[in-house]
Amino acid sequence: MHALVSAIENREDYLDAVAAIAAGTGPIAIDAERASGFRYSQRAYLIQIFRRGAGVFLFDPPAIGSFAELNETIASEEWVLHAASQDLACLREVGLDPTHIFDTELGARLAGLPRVGLGTVVEDLLGIHLAKEHSAADWSTRPLPQSWLVYAALDVELLVDLRDAMAGLLETGGKTEIAHQEFAAVLAREAKQVKGEPWRRLSGLHSLRGAQNLAVARELWEARDSFARETDTAPGRLVPDASLVAAAKAMPESKHALAALRDFNGRASRSELARWWAAIDKGRTTEDLPALRVAGDTMPPPRVWSDRNPEADKRLKRARAAVTIVSTEQNIPVENLLTPELLRRLAWTPPDPLDLSGVRDGLSDLGGRPWQVDAISQVILDAFVEASQTIESPAEPAS
Repeated sequence: MHALVSAIENREDYLDAVAAIAAGTGPIAIDAERASGFRYSQRAYLIQIFRRGAGVFLFDPPAIGSFAELNETIASEEWVLHAASQDLACLREVGLDPTHIFDTELGARLAGLPRVGLGTVVEDLLGIHLAKEHSAADWSTRPLPQSWLVYAALDVELLVDLRDAMAGLLETGGKTEIAHQEFAAVLAREAKQVKGEPWRRLSGLHSLRGAQNLAVARELWEARDSFARETDTAPGRLVPDASLVAAAKAMPESKHALAALRDFNGRASRSELARWWAAIDKGRTTEDLPALRVAGDTMPPPRVWSDRNPEADKRLKRARAAVTIVSTEQNIPVENLLTPELLRRLAWTPPDPLDLSGVRDGLSDLGGRPWQVDAISQVILDAFVEASQTIESPAEPAS
């Protein structure tokens, strides 16, 4: 049974915790809780740390502010996270930035475990049942309920034991170096750039046909985004995407008509009706019309390759089958052996000349790690060569 758990909310207690963590030994287990789906920001509302010889510490980031002293103390140590890519941005936002990590979720994938959620992996490798009942909670809630704090503490205090068990599994499978390269890649990965027209990510936007309808959707999205940022509320909690698209499709001619639109709903759909109507009115009358389709450097979806680029289609299909075989042999998921996007890009624009050196360079240029280049360059080359031979072979004459 856990004793009463509390979050550290002042600088004095925070500095005492930093000293205690510094006196501990071994890796730093760290986790962060956000309020995704509730708040606009992706900031951390609770940060949990465990270190052997020190214990578990729960920090309230909004109350503490800068974590510079803690980062200075632990930055050179190995940090253990589960699904690190989900937490690194919010940790860096408060000044916590590791130099090397061990990602137990990614390690589970590389080890070939069938399920990689924290609760499942802990149960499989440590034999401990870890309840996950508060994972989707609104962690911006204050005060945080005791049951949530206990959950948060349990979430992190098993990570170092899990790391050790996972490291053994990877060592047995000959995948230690693979894991090191993948962990380093997660650390080095830059945050995804926001597209030039983020409003085009509206779910259901494809159902709008006219440029004026798109203009209304754009104005509604921007009005919602601005209000969401202002109130630090997840946009979909104000007015869902489906409602914005429904309004853009209906093109109501007055505020009254918008209020009467049954498909326009959400917690702020009526309380902020003037805001939404102003956006619709602007979209209905603007001459700054968005393009119906946006040109980009993206490739067409593979389903149309057979018509648009049959040679690339043959290369992709053969290479995909070959990579799947290697995935099965090495017991590593296909998407971790090589991302589908990378394989598509290489198949769409193959190296010239088509040889092993060209394939290796092509994979490296696209972001392939050394272990991936070593594992699949030859099978991709063989697949591409076979595909080109079927393209070049003349058709058999009719008998």
